Amino acid sequence: MKRHEIPLFPLNAVLFPGSTLGLRIFEARYLDMVRECARSGRGFGVCLIMQGQEAGEPALPAAVGTLASIVDFDTLPDGLLGISVTGGARFRVQKSRIRGNGLVIGEVREWPDEPVVPVPIEFSLLPAILERLAEQAGLSWRNGPREHYDDASWVGFRLAELLPLGDAERQHLLEVTDPMDRLTALRDAMPRFQKP
Repeated sequence: MKRHEIPLFPLNAVLFPGSTLGLRIFEARYLDMVRECARSGRGFGVCLIMQGQEAGEPALPAAVGTLASIVDFDTLPDGLLGISVTGGARFRVQKSRIRGNGLVIGEVREWPDEPVVPVPIEFSLLPAILERLAEQAGLSWRNGPREHYDDASWVGFRLAELLPLGDAERQHLLEVTDPMDRLTALRDAMPRFQKP
């Protein structure tokens, strides 16, 4: 497992591997971070905020996060910088420090990608639910390769991203290392989302 230092961006959101997230950048520390990442071609870490706020004093980030790569820049209607990022490898923060400008730098250990494992028959309803959710939301990847819908890891991450789960639940699903355990948790959560 690779170990290196990356800037951390604590958010009130969980970024999953393969997900896309739009961010508004307005604080000086994060504008500097985006400039640095764009220059170097390196990413930064997105971690759920465990304590504190997105703006102001540095927040306490979760120990497990996702590497974010910038894929697009935009000027938003309010004049702020907008960026789109895609989630890559998950990582665990080993230790962190705060720069003078308030940016949190984490020494992280990247996790290997999960192996591609077919969705077992007992979870066969989950890809169908995912397909329906993606269709309703008009997501660009909904018509992607059919084999994605038979990849337990991909299906689990996409459902964790789309279902109306709480942040703590999403964080737990991010930290799960076995795709079958993630699918089990999602299947067990499904009755909460069914209309009576």
